[in-house]
This record gives sequence, structure tokens and C-alpha cells, in this order.
Amino acid sequence: MVDMDVVDLSRWQFALTAMYHFLFVPLTLGLAFMLAIMESVYVMTGRQVWKDMTKFWGTLFGINFVLGVSTGITMEFQFGMNWSYYSHYVGDVFGAPLAIEGLMAFFLEATLVGLFFFGWDRMSKVGHLAATWLMALGTNLSALWILIANGWMQNPVGAEFNPETMRMEVVDFMAVLFNPVAQAKFVHTVSAGYVTGALFVLAISAFFLLNRRYTGFAKRSMTVASAFGLAGALSVVVLGDESGYALTDNQKMKLAALEAMWETHEPPAPLTLIGFPNEETHETEHAINVPWVLGLIATRSFDQEVEGILPLVAHAEVRVENGIGAYDALQRLRADPDDLQAWAEFEEAKYDLGYAMLLTRYMEDPRDATAEDIRRAAFDTVPDVSVMFWSFRAMAGLGFYFIALFGIAFFLSSTNRHQTRWFLKLALVSLPLPWIAAELGWLLAEYGRQPWIIEGVLPTFLGVSSLTVGQLWTTIIGFTALYGVLAVVEVMLMIHFIRKGPYPEENGRPVYEPRPGAGADPLPAE
Repeated sequence: MVDMDVVDLSRWQFALTAMYHFLFVPLTLGLAFMLAIMESVYVMTGRQVWKDMTKFWGTLFGINFVLGVSTGITMEFQFGMNWSYYSHYVGDVFGAPLAIEGLMAFFLEATLVGLFFFGWDRMSKVGHLAATWLMALGTNLSALWILIANGWMQNPVGAEFNPETMRMEVVDFMAVLFNPVAQAKFVHTVSAGYVTGALFVLAISAFFLLNRRYTGFAKRSMTVASAFGLAGALSVVVLGDESGYALTDNQKMKLAALEAMWETHEPPAPLTLIGFPNEETHETEHAINVPWVLGLIATRSFDQEVEGILPLVAHAEVRVENGIGAYDALQRLRADPDDLQAWAEFEEAKYDLGYAMLLTRYMEDPRDATAEDIRRAAFDTVPDVSVMFWSFRAMAGLGFYFIALFGIAFFLSSTNRHQTRWFLKLALVSLPLPWIAAELGWLLAEYGRQPWIIEGVLPTFLGVSSLTVGQLWTTIIGFTALYGVLAVVEVMLMIHFIRKGPYPEENGRPVYEPRPGAGADPLPAE
């Protein structure tokens, strides 16, 4: 039996480091492609202003990139430090994409970032542009591999449990690679990063315009951000719908929980716009429903059901019972590997073994479970419905807000009304919102998977290392202090370079000195 204080603290520590790390990842993803777009315009037109734009936003990208890489290292070490049994149990599967991601992040990306910053005067224009595009692609490919690893945790395809080694082992790496959940998570995550990068550029450009500084520079930046951001915001909503469709077959309980759908409705199921989930009465009070919408989103049909929470709990009870049979057969196999009857029984029920392991939170041997114990374990498969319900609505609401915001920005930029003050103020105060939406997305993905660290295979509480509560508190306090210092450093650096601006100033006004051969588009000293 496991000390749940150790489990909870291990989860808190990983949540702290993961959510902190993801403050930097989406901005890296979004800014990288915007730098490539800006530099492409510079190479095609030869106008110096576009080169200066690339360098200015590139400086802010570099600060963010360094913090992202340094905080990512901590996360990778935590798998061995805090989650050693998880690493042992699924290392053959999880380790490969994690290793590839590490190589891409710390070698490929770092090399290309170095070329971007130090290659301006050492490479041709086209060569440097190629390095910038490869840097943008490299950052996205790095995200792909970690999301393949995470997607496998959500939908463990291409691997099976080996009773002889007591570990999960890869049987089809291509299934792991092309996991539909991983692919849906990837495109949705990178699109959210594009929105983050675009709103960052939009908000800082709004700051310059509100203060009447670098207006020519800021107008161009705002134009790029509005177009890129609108495309990204539309993609987030469309690809979020695809992520919801992926849940229908692979994580039905998560889908039911975020909709607070307790019972299975007649197809097509309605979508609950707003309501108040009551986990004691198993009802959603004062619900406002839109007919058919959930069924169409989740099943792409008019006649397929979206299962409710309580029917899924009943199904989980059956799987727990079957899993007890698999557990019993496994114990007999460990005593006698040549027991053919035990092999046959295990093969029949092996995919439910993880459900039996849910019982080990309450007892040493799942075979001692009563009907009440089985029901209790089955209800453990339900995440906190209120948290899921409201987090999803907040995230989705922000997604539609971004479409409206970038739609207005695109209209104003297209009609040369960049300096509309009410909108500039709105853009500036909207700066934190993409990060809030991104963190809510990860909350839904990870908290919604509970009680599983590997969906249906390994309960979270079984994945922890043999640590003490004191050791965990020491590392949590240490990480919090370190990350607090890093946060202050990054914010100060960002503010310093933003205030400094892309050009030097004299008497509070920017000075622009075109370099020889810079082209005929100097910015006026506005």
C-alpha cells in the first residue's frame, strides 16, 4: 500500500514544474515562425526595417528559449527522481520519444538558435533565412516528440504488458508514433503556441503605439501578428474540436466529466453551455443545453451515443472484476511460468489488469476485494467533475475571444487604423490570456486523466518513487524558490529590452539610421 501523501506531493511537484515550464513553450513555438515570416519579408524586399523587426523580436525569443530549455531539463530528471516505478514500468515505450525530444531540444534546436543569433554577418541572406525556418521547424518537432510520449500516456497503443519482465514493452512503434491522440494534441498545442506568440507581439506593439514610440515598427509588427494570430486562433478552435473527437473512443470518462454528463442521452447528445455539477446527487443543476451539438462534435454522427459518467463507472466495475482475474493469473504465472491455464486466463483479461491495480490503494491483494471495494475503485476513475467542467468552459471561451480579438486586429491593420486606442488598450490587457488558456488545457489533459498515469494501465499512485514527505517538501520548496528567481530574471530582462526598443532614442524620440544598402524603406523618426 502506498503513502498517499507521497503521491500527492509528487504530483504537486510535477504539476509545479510542468506548468511553469509551459509558460515558455507556447511563446517559443509562436515567435519562432513569426521570426521566419519577418525575415522572409526582409530577404524578399531588402528593407532594413524587417531585419530590425526580426532581431528585436528574436532577442525576446532568445530570452524565453533559454528559460524554456532550462526548466525542461528539470522535468526530464523528475521521471527518474519522483516517478521511478513509472519509468521502470513503461521506460521501454516512453523513453524513446523522450530521448528524441531531448536530442532535438538540446542539440538541433540549440544549434539552429545559435546560427540565428550569431550568423547574421557570417551567412548569406538566404542561408540565414534557411536557418531561421529550420529553427522554427525544429521547435515544433521538439514539441511533437514530447506530445507523442504524452499522447501514449493518454492512449497506450502499440505496447503490451510482458508478464515475464513485469513491464510494458513496444510491439508496434509506428502505432505509438501515429497515435491519433498524440497527433490531435500536437496540432492543438502548437496552434495555441501560435496564438500566444501573436498576442505577445500584438500586445507589445500596442504598448509602443499607445506611448507613440516606434510607431512605424509597431504598425508592421501588429499587421504580422494580427494575420498570424487570426489563423492560429481559428486553428485552435477547429483542432480543439478534433481533440474532442479523439476523446470519444479513447478517453470517454474525460469527455463525460468535462461535460458533466452523468447519464447517457439519446443520440445526438446535447452540449451543456453552463450549469452547476453536483457530485453528490450526480446531477448538473440549472443546466442550459444546446441540442445535438455534443453528439455531432464527439461522434460526427446523429446516431452514436456519448456515454455518461455513471454508465462508465458501471463499465469500470466490470473491468475491475475482470482485472482481479488477470491479477490472480499473473500471480500463478510468477509462481509457475509453465502454467498453461494461467496463461490462457491472463491473455483473456490482461487489458483489465490496471483496473485491478486500483484496488491496491486500499488493500495489498486485490483478490481480497469486496463488492463495495470494487465499486469504490470504479468511482475512482471519475475525475473532479466541477474542475473539468469549468476549466473547459473557461478555455473554450478564451478560444472564441481570441478569434474576435485577432479579427478586429486584422480589420484595423488592413484599413490602416492601427492606432485605435480602445483596441490597443484591450490588446495590452489581454496579454496574459493565452497562457491562462494553455495552462487550462494542460489541466484538462492531465487532471482529467486521473487516476491514471497511463490510461487504463497504471494508476498514478503506483508510479511514485520511494521518497519521504520531508524529501519532497525540500525539493518543492527548492524548485519554487529557484523558479521564482528565474521568473523575476526573465520578466526584468523582457521589460528591459522592450523599454529599450528596437532603436536608440534621443530626447525621447527614436533614431533610425539605415545601413548602407539597406533599401529604400527607412522608418521615419516618429
